[in-house]
Order: sequence, then structure tokens, then C-alpha cells
Amino acid sequence: MIRKATIKDIKAIHGLLGDYGSKGDLLSRPLSELYDHLRDFLVYVDEENDIVVGCCALQFCWEDLAEIRSLAVDSTQLGKQIGTALIEESLKEAKFFQVTKVFALTYKPEFFKKFGFNEIDRSKLPLKIWTDCVLCVKFPDCDETAMMKKI
Repeated sequence: MIRKATIKDIKAIHGLLGDYGSKGDLLSRPLSELYDHLRDFLVYVDEENDIVVGCCALQFCWEDLAEIRSLAVDSTQLGKQIGTALIEESLKEAKFFQVTKVFALTYKPEFFKKFGFNEIDRSKLPLKIWTDCVLCVKFPDCDETAMMKKI
């Protein structure tokens, strides 16, 4: 089941992001930032065990631009289309808010291509989005692929 995240989900989200962050697969986020951006998050809940097994955030950047970020699925749940469901729901939410472009910075461009995202030059993204990048251990040598989808 996918639903909007609640306060009680923050520690589970933090754990999922921390697991991927420790492997260098995404930028983990501090708890304080997760509380600040709680409303951006969707979670996938294993209803049988009532635990969060996936998360994804849709963060608005501008009137016509949003970013899909912090997509993470519990490693024991991979292959169950949880990431796919979270991306699809995030894109529905972007459409609801009349966002015309959604981007992602990713190490998995093939995954995002399945949803109609195309590779773009990072320089095409507004400078505003780079504020989080200065906190990354890989800054300024980002090796993620910038992807964009027009809605």
C-alpha cells in the first residue's frame, strides 16, 4: 500500500536512506531535514507486517519543475515493483499539482527511462537545485545522471 508519509514513518525512511547512502547509491538525509520535508514523501507499507519498505519524495523546485528524490526500497523487497509503484504515484502527484517537468539525479538511468525520463545535461537544471549538492561527499564531482520527463 502506498500512502503519504506520517511523522511515525520518519525513522524508517531515515533507515532506508541511510542504507543506500552508506553504499554511495544516494545522498542520505539527516533526520531534521526529513522532518522538514515530511510532506514530500510517499511510503510503501507492507500491510501484513505494518512496516515501511519503500519511500520516495517529490520535491517542488519551481512552478513548473519538481524533483523525484530519495527513492529507496528495502533490499529484502527488491524485485516486487515497489520502486515502480512509488515512481508512478509520484508522477501522478506531479500531474495533480500541474507540474510540467520532473527530473531526477540517479545512478540508475535505465530504471527512469522506463517511465519516459530522458538524459539531460545537468547544466540545463536551475541553479536553485544545487543547494543540496554542496552537502554531498562527491561535490563538485557529481557522477549521477540527470534525467527529465515532461508531463
